[in-house]
Amino acid sequence: MFSVYDDLHNTVELPRDVRRVVSIVPSLTESIAVTHRSLIVGATDWCTHPADLDVVRVRGTKNPDVDRIRELVPDVVVANAEENRSADLDALRAHGIAVWVTAPTTVPESLDSLERMLSAITGDVPSWVREARAVWTTPYDGVRRRAVIPVWRRPWMALGRDTFAGDLLSRIGIDNVLSESGERYPRFDPDALPEYDVVVLPDEPYAFSPTDGPEAFAKPARCISGRHLTWYGPSLVEAREVLNAQLA
Repeated sequence: MFSVYDDLHNTVELPRDVRRVVSIVPSLTESIAVTHRSLIVGATDWCTHPADLDVVRVRGTKNPDVDRIRELVPDVVVANAEENRSADLDALRAHGIAVWVTAPTTVPESLDSLERMLSAITGDVPSWVREARAVWTTPYDGVRRRAVIPVWRRPWMALGRDTFAGDLLSRIGIDNVLSESGERYPRFDPDALPEYDVVVLPDEPYAFSPTDGPEAFAKPARCISGRHLTWYGPSLVEAREVLNAQLA
């Protein structure tokens, strides 16, 4: 066994040769499975990438089946401070299961976080991490736009301060008008927003679409891929190109 530290500076005890991983975060499932698929023995119902991943499902990110995870005897469970509830992570730890928690709020932090996690768990850093760093190193030098970025409806909620998705959008010229909010995901009234140019509507966590969302706003709306906006993993390699096209 050896000791490492996750993003929250928790000590995580791992075997020298990790063989069994349960992931309760879709982006982390993809991050490990694209190059070390055999390590993943369990994942949530929402872990859709890789599309042909055939492992035991352990319910969702907010209600993981702790008993089922325990039965899988994982060497480590990978989780996220925002996606997963601390009570569930504590329950796993109480069963003696190692839990690695990620907590990035910017694109560079996400790549650093992934590099630490993958290095500790898989023993290497896949080439897509380097490719993603190269993609996001180039600064944006075009016209900037002010945007509101809803993430939920009934009630309306949007990206606020200190979010990974907000940082990612800022790197392609989209400035969040609610970035100075006191909350990370504030509620808002579509008719009482600061001045903005465009509405950015991701298709997750709420499934906004051309027929569900744009009609509530007076300004133009762009429907985009929620995976490319909110997942940190292999999708970051193509996210900049995909989102630029969708936001044009």
